[in-house]
This record gives sequence, C-alpha cells and structure tokens, in this order.
Amino acid sequence: MANREDLAIIRAARAGEAAAQLTLGKRYLFGGNGLPQSPGTAYHWLERAARQGQADAWMLIAQHIPYEVVLQLARPHEAAQWYERAFDDGFTRAGLVLARLVLEHPSGTAAASAEQKAHALRALEVVAGEGNADAQWLLARQGERMPAPEAAAVALKPEQLQQWTQKAADAGIEQAQHALADSAWRQSDAAAFQQRAQPLADALLRQHESGMAQLNAPSEALAAALGQQNILLLRRLAQVHLEDKRPDLPRAQQLLELAALACDRDAQLALGLLYGRVDESGARRFAGQGSANYKKAIRWLTLAGEQGMAAAWYVLSRIYLKPEFSQRNLADVQHYLERAAEMGHVDAQLECGVGAWRNRRDDPANDVRALYWLQKAATQGAQEAQVLLDKVADRPQAAGWAVQARAQMSREQVNAHPFLAARIELAMLFGLTRPEALLVDLKQADCGHCLMIDIRSQYARSKRRLIMVETGEQRGALNRIGRLFEDMDCGPSGPEGNYRQRLYRLKTLLPQSQEDEETEAQDLAA
Repeated sequence: MANREDLAIIRAARAGEAAAQLTLGKRYLFGGNGLPQSPGTAYHWLERAARQGQADAWMLIAQHIPYEVVLQLARPHEAAQWYERAFDDGFTRAGLVLARLVLEHPSGTAAASAEQKAHALRALEVVAGEGNADAQWLLARQGERMPAPEAAAVALKPEQLQQWTQKAADAGIEQAQHALADSAWRQSDAAAFQQRAQPLADALLRQHESGMAQLNAPSEALAAALGQQNILLLRRLAQVHLEDKRPDLPRAQQLLELAALACDRDAQLALGLLYGRVDESGARRFAGQGSANYKKAIRWLTLAGEQGMAAAWYVLSRIYLKPEFSQRNLADVQHYLERAAEMGHVDAQLECGVGAWRNRRDDPANDVRALYWLQKAATQGAQEAQVLLDKVADRPQAAGWAVQARAQMSREQVNAHPFLAARIELAMLFGLTRPEALLVDLKQADCGHCLMIDIRSQYARSKRRLIMVETGEQRGALNRIGRLFEDMDCGPSGPEGNYRQRLYRLKTLLPQSQEDEETEAQDLAA
C-alpha cells in the first residue's frame, strides 16, 4: 500500500511534474516503498518523463524495459525513439531492442522511414560486433526481409550476412543453425547439410530418448514440441543417409521414426518404404541390407495413405502382390490400387485401366471402367494410356448424315420434334450412325466420361462401342439433352415409338436424307 510520500509523488506526477514522473517510474520499476514492481506501469511514467526531456528516463527504459514488455503496449513502435536516444547516449545494448522495434515488429517496419531503418541497422551491427548472438542472428535475417535495393543502400552484402549467420550459429542460436543447414540443402551440398544438421538431429533424438517426448505421447503434442522446421530437418537428414554410397539404414530409420511419430506424412511414407525395402514404384531396394519387415511397412504406409499420400496406397498394392509376403491377397491389391488411382497416382490409374481392359469379357462394364482410368492417366501424360485409348474407345467426330439433316431442319420442325432434333444433335457431336442416334437411351448411355452405345437388343446388326467425351462443350450438350429425356420412356413403348416409327418420322421430315437399304446396312455394319 502506498504511503504518504508515494501519494504525494503520484499527485505530482499526475500534475505533470517531470521529476515526480521520473521518481514514480523508478519506484514502479524496482518495487518497494509500498509500491509493487510493475514494468508496464514503470514504462508509462518513465515515458512521460522522457517526453519532458529527462535523459535518465530513457536510459532507464533502455536498461530495464525488455522488448517483450514493449510489445504489450498500445503503440509499441513509438517506444523505439527512447532506445534510439539511449543508444546515441552510449548505451549500445539498446540497439538490439531498437532494431527489433524498427525492423522486426510489423507496425514499426511499416511506419519507419528509410533513414530510421538504416540507423537501426547500424545500431544492430554495433551490438552484433560486441558478440551478442541475438543481434547477430537478427542482422543475418535482414537480407531475407529487406528488398535488394534497400539492403544495398545500407551496405548489407550476402557474404556479410552469411558471416553473421555463422557467428550466430556458433553462439548456439538454433534458428541460425537451421538456416545454415537449409542453405546447404538448397545448394545440394549433402556433406555440408549433414555436417550442419547432424548435431541438431542428435539433440532432438537425445531429447526424445530422455523422456521429453515419449513414444506414447499424442502425435499432435509431439509435432508441436518438435516444430515443423525440426521435422523437415529430420526427414532431409534421413534422405541424405539413405542416398549415401553406403546407406546408414539404422540411423535413417531412427530419424524417420521420430518425424513419423509426429504425424509427418512424408516421413511415414519414407519409413514404410524403408521397412519394406522398396521404392515408390514397389521395386526392391537396399538388397543385402537386411530383410523387409512388411508388418511395420504396412502400418506406416497406411498412416501415410490416410493422410492423403497416394504413393503409400500404391506401394501397399505392390507389397500385397509380392509372392514372398505371407498375407499376399489379390483383393487387397486391387483395393489399394484403386485408392491410389482415385487420389491421382498415374501408375495406379494406368494399371487400373489396363487391368479392366484385359478383363472386359468378365464384366460388360469393365471397358467403361478401363476408359475412365486410361483417360485420367493420359491427362497426366502417360504415353501407354494415350496409345491404349484409341483401342478402347472412339473419338467423337461429326456424322455426315446428321450434319446434312440438321441443316435441312427448319426452326418450326425443331420445335415440333424436339426429341428427334436432340438425337440428330447427338449424332453431330459424337458421330452416331442413324440407327444409333434413333435408338440410343441416353440415360443408360451417358457414363459421364463417355457414351456407351449398345442398341443390340433392338438392332442386332449393331455393335457395342464407347465414344469419349473430351470437351466441355460436349459435356454441356449431353447434360442439356439428358434433361430433355430425363422423365421420358425411351423404349419402344414410349412416345417416340419403335425404330420403324422413328425412322419413318425422320424420312418424312427430311426426305433428302433417305438412303437405300444397302447403304444403310453398310453404315450399320461399319
């Protein structure tokens, strides 16, 4: 509780007396004499005294008010002026807080002028030169944050920034050590990366083994404890060990397990491949370096697949296909293969398409399924799929008879016979013969990615065939025509009648499109 002396000082400070504000700020800064220690309240009164020219006030701010306290203020960037004055008065350590407020804090960076930024950088260089590791690391990061012209204006050269990063790393700043490792990785210098990353990884492994992150800890908690930067480092270092001339499989496994336990899907995939002694295509890897552990491989690959790694499902299909695997199961092979294909794995899509095409006699719908997967694979550039597509289905092209018929139809005829006009339009878009156009049931034929034309039950001379849907225009026309036939019976008992009635209607409306029976028979057999 404040005593009489404190109350008098408080009244004087509130009245605007600079000396009283300075005294009150000191008392809140150090506590005692009936007043609690409160850095925030101390800054409030010292800042008021500083505004009235009290040099001791800004020196006390610079010496005793840390950056973390300043961040809690309503306008933290305004505090930079007091640290700047303290630095100019000879208290060099104030340069670090000044630099953080001007260069690192968003509001300070936006409000500071180029001159203020240059002054903050000079102050930071002084503090860094005195051996302050935090200042060295902050100075090293300025090359990434500052535009090239601005960095050149304040003489920030890449080699100097690299030196500051090295000094910060040598002083034990973990972020600087990560920055050097990341730089070596981007330069594809495996030896330098391993030299930089190995000590960091060893520290993480020791921390894990000492109980800081137990194996039974929730994966989310472990991921939060490690941080994404450390997880990435573990995964990269494991890759270096695996790609070495003499792969260190136990060390790579140890690194990947820690990252995989933190729910990193790339690490889970890599660990599953390592346990299975396979690569992403399912081919044998690390021959002669221990036997595969398919049980553990399946565990990690399943976890990776459940997180959206299509390659994990594909590799699982390869494992269940292996003759040496005791649980070999062709049903599981197909299941995992289709999961990979559904997630966009091009090899899985190609294999699903080829397999369905080979088994097309077992199920009439297999050719439709084959076309679907082959189109997906071809879209991703699979050349084998491109070649096989021409065997599986026809590409849409206009039918000459339909083009001629549509040109002869007047607007009144189109409005009077919308179903016939729609069938002629289908033939124009997809190259249907006259019997196919008149008899096709679009509700059954439209498979989304293709048209399945099968009128053999009504016209025995025809053949079942698939026609690809390749463009948005074709898809839009199918949707529009499909809505026209949506609630209508397209069979012989429907409003259009049987084939003879439909053909008679076509010939009656368009006598110029009539063909003799021999030509028609040839078209149907084609």
